Amino acid sequence: MKKVRVGVVGVGHLGSAHTKIYSRLSSADLAGVCDCNFEQAKEIGKKYGTSYYADYEDMFGRVDAASIVVPTSLHYNIAKEFLKNGVHVLIEKPITKTLSEADELIELARKASLILQVGHIERFNSAIRAVEPYLNKPRFIESQRLGPFHKRVKDVGVVLDLMIHDIDIILGLVESDVINIDAVGVSTISDYEDMANVRLTFQNGAIADITASRMTKDAVRKIRVFQQDSYISLDFLNQEATLFKKTSTKITKEKIKMKKTEPLEKELESFLECVRTGAKPIVSGLEGRKALQVALSIINKISPLKRDAS
Repeated sequence: MKKVRVGVVGVGHLGSAHTKIYSRLSSADLAGVCDCNFEQAKEIGKKYGTSYYADYEDMFGRVDAASIVVPTSLHYNIAKEFLKNGVHVLIEKPITKTLSEADELIELARKASLILQVGHIERFNSAIRAVEPYLNKPRFIESQRLGPFHKRVKDVGVVLDLMIHDIDIILGLVESDVINIDAVGVSTISDYEDMANVRLTFQNGAIADITASRMTKDAVRKIRVFQQDSYISLDFLNQEATLFKKTSTKITKEKIKMKKTEPLEKELESFLECVRTGAKPIVSGLEGRKALQVALSIINKISPLKRDAS
């Protein structure tokens, strides 16, 4: 199997995790890392035995694929240059800050026949993969994604930081257009919303209630799916899922079996496989754009409320 020469742009907390995993994957040849903080790039590069750069343009010609793990505001410009130079790209979520930026990247990748994957990591969580056989036209979905505030997330609110994971998952579960959005949000310690609650109504009648907060001490990553005659409870954090099912006489409870894996490793393996084979990513630029479109609509609903409260 020919290895894919891969690089990582941005080696902070998450980018370092990308680098560590690429360094141990048999399908990857870790060809370099880059960070505007050259000392950080040097430290990570030496740690994993690869080249290191302060300017991502120095990676052109040296990599076939790249993980872009930088602040959201930088996604578009950096990804555009890699695509223009014939490099397959995995962008951490959200794909970009605007839909027009996402559209341009999608078109660039299409014209050049390059992979454009978006890092919605929960799609690779063992829990969501394990419940797929039990899904049957969800009617109501409830999700909670809560956790403490991280200073490293400076340029987006909780909707683009956390909630977008569940937006992406729910869009994939319901497979119907969103026709109405009700949303509230509160800014507490940042210039953006730090807590948000959203109700999505879909064209097929399904409803999703989504709560995200980066103001709680303990992390929670749960989703509950209600459908005809059954209810599924998923815990993304612990990679667990339980099926409650109605029979003619009672309600049964069954713990869904699964093999726990590292979602990021599965995501990066999938990315490299798509690069090698040309297969469509599980979360392509188009799926990333759909999640972004809903997320931006939510933010637009919240923004006037924030102004009225100030």
